[in-house]
Amino acid sequence: MPEHLEAGHFKKTLRELRAKYHPDNFEKFGDDTVRQLATERFQRIERLAEKIEQWLSGGTPNEQLPSTSKDPIHHPQARFAFREMKIEIRTGDKDLKYHLFGTFYRWLALGERFKIPESKAFLIADEEHLGRSIGFVESIRVYLTFEEDDSVETIAHWLHSKIEGRADALLIEGALVPIDYDAILTEIKRRSFKLLSAETA
Repeated sequence: MPEHLEAGHFKKTLRELRAKYHPDNFEKFGDDTVRQLATERFQRIERLAEKIEQWLSGGTPNEQLPSTSKDPIHHPQARFAFREMKIEIRTGDKDLKYHLFGTFYRWLALGERFKIPESKAFLIADEEHLGRSIGFVESIRVYLTFEEDDSVETIAHWLHSKIEGRADALLIEGALVPIDYDAILTEIKRRSFKLLSAETA
């Protein structure tokens, strides 16, 4: 937690965030997906606010969080692979798809594979998914395939670097994921975890 955070500033910011992201504000779109995204974002704000309030009151919320050190996905010998992991990106940036894929986007839309740089992992587009237009929001849906010898870190870094500051929401296998490198890496690893190598068995 930043040491310079003041209670008054925190409460003011929290009020503004609650007002901006309250799910009732998104009812006008009449769309279940928008309502779900708004609700999940609002819940994340509330969870984070609770931790900050504990910290401001002298508590130690981090001690109450479950340790991830024993989680097998963080083991150095963990292996990961996945065939067609569904990734959906919501954005108001009409150029994001070209920032992701360049001019190759036209071929991707026709079913060609896009190879993620510095890996053998690749993406294919959902040929039947045309995206949903809610205001100026566009939906890009692709499927990620990678094998055990691919670096999940490389994949997560590429995705994060392409969508940070440009995407409004990221869903991996239907789960809303913060647009944060560590969160993206953890979610991909959790979804694709296979086993630990024989040396650790």
